[in-house]
Amino acid sequence: MLLNVLLFLVHTLLSLLSALFLLRFYFQLCKVSFQNPAAEWVLVLSQFAVKPTRRILSVFKNFGLSKVDLSTLLLAYLSQLTLFSLTLWLKDFPLIVAGSQIWPSLLGLAMMGVMNISLTIFLYAVLLQAVLSWLNPLTALAPLLDSLTTPILTKMRLFIRPIGHIDISPLVFVIGAQLVLATLLMPLENHLLANL
Repeated sequence: MLLNVLLFLVHTLLSLLSALFLLRFYFQLCKVSFQNPAAEWVLVLSQFAVKPTRRILSVFKNFGLSKVDLSTLLLAYLSQLTLFSLTLWLKDFPLIVAGSQIWPSLLGLAMMGVMNISLTIFLYAVLLQAVLSWLNPLTALAPLLDSLTTPILTKMRLFIRPIGHIDISPLVFVIGAQLVLATLLMPLENHLLANL
């Protein structure tokens, strides 16, 4: 009972932390205005870890990666790696004596976790944007969601034309994202877990 509560807390806290770092990464990548209250909230909550990590990774500026905020992406990855390692340790998996063959699976699981959360962020952003466009298009979240989803939906609209005056690209994205989650990411994650 106590183990289940502990596993739930570890999974929840580290998944939320990963999502926070990934939101900041995608907000910067998609040029979301940090004047928006929700974006400002993400900025403030993630600053405790991003600032020191950014200082450490400043050496990569010489390699032409200064436009991409590697610190937030790295922190999201490390959060997922910690999540999977702690989960195994709490379930009495012998991490210390397992040897080096466990690390490729753990590193792969952390990558799958980052991809899963990333896809989920965009999935919910598109869904929320579609719902808010019907209910309250002038909400404070609208510019943030528009900046976040426009790069994806604009590319999709090149291939998916509106039916009448209805834009179906958000629906196609939602279905496609769920298919990727169900047919690619989940089976791959299960395969990596089976290799542990």
